[in-house]
Amino acid sequence: MEKLRAYDIITRPVLTEKSYMLMQDRKYTFEVSRECNKTDVKEAIEALYGVKVEKVFVMNVKGKVKRMGKNEGKTRSWKKAIVKLADGYVIKELQGNI
Repeated sequence: MEKLRAYDIITRPVLTEKSYMLMQDRKYTFEVSRECNKTDVKEAIEALYGVKVEKVFVMNVKGKVKRMGKNEGKTRSWKKAIVKLADGYVIKELQGNI
């Protein structure tokens, strides 16, 4: 398997109320590629944002069943990574109005 680039690994940041609460503890949430592992995520975040990663938590998020009238479907499943940064590091692009 060929090595994925940093932009292929990190799909997008997840910006929710809960993720903003985690940012106060230097934890940032990202949607990542389903083929990557913790080491890939760590290297990609360090390369893209120029920070030092202390720990990576990775989980698979199952798709939810959704209904619209009598039609039923399912949202897609995806992989989520929560990245804890070392002391003194922040990702200013994602801080927003905290």
